[in-house]
Amino acid sequence: MPEVIFPGPEGRLEGRYHAHKVKDAPIAIVLHPHPQFGGTMNNRVVYNLHYAFYNMGFNVLRFNFRGVGRSQGEYDQGVGELSDAAAALDYLQSLNQNAKHCWVAGFSFGAWIGMQLLMRRPEITGFVSVAPPANMYDFSFLAPCPASGLIINGTADRVAPPKDTRALVEKLKEQKGITITHVEIDGAGHFFEDPHMETMIGHVDEYVRRRLTENTR
Repeated sequence: MPEVIFPGPEGRLEGRYHAHKVKDAPIAIVLHPHPQFGGTMNNRVVYNLHYAFYNMGFNVLRFNFRGVGRSQGEYDQGVGELSDAAAALDYLQSLNQNAKHCWVAGFSFGAWIGMQLLMRRPEITGFVSVAPPANMYDFSFLAPCPASGLIINGTADRVAPPKDTRALVEKLKEQKGITITHVEIDGAGHFFEDPHMETMIGHVDEYVRRRLTENTR
């Protein structure tokens, strides 16, 4: 598996990068859950999202936030982690300077960071937000949300309760010019234990492929 080390704001960041030989392939970064609750880039949801994007023809990077694995630095309440994500996107873009599409995907805490990155980087054309913890973090910065995307969660999620996710989606759907697609997977918990993982990834695949097709017409 292609390991990469790239510069972050607080030292080196450790990642995994998979590239296609196709010229100007789209790019995506995948962000992992909370570092203080065992979240790493090898989390099962993150791993599966990574390969879903790769299988759709993306050049994909996932990485460990500061203080996780071989990434240097210490946990920074989300502020530093957002800077890490920006550095990761910079690195990915430096390897793919002519990519026409740029996506961000995040799971749980990573979804919160990903949505903040979306606000700061106008080149991001789409997002996938898996089990965003709307009960724990303030998502009011999404005013307005700058790009269309997919929010996906399970109806049995006890970490990020569905009612909070639905409230977030309703708020975002009121905004003009973007389309928020919301999918709830019946019976799935926060970590999309089998058989729900395959269902979740199937929805991501279907959504992203549709968006790519629409953008190439």
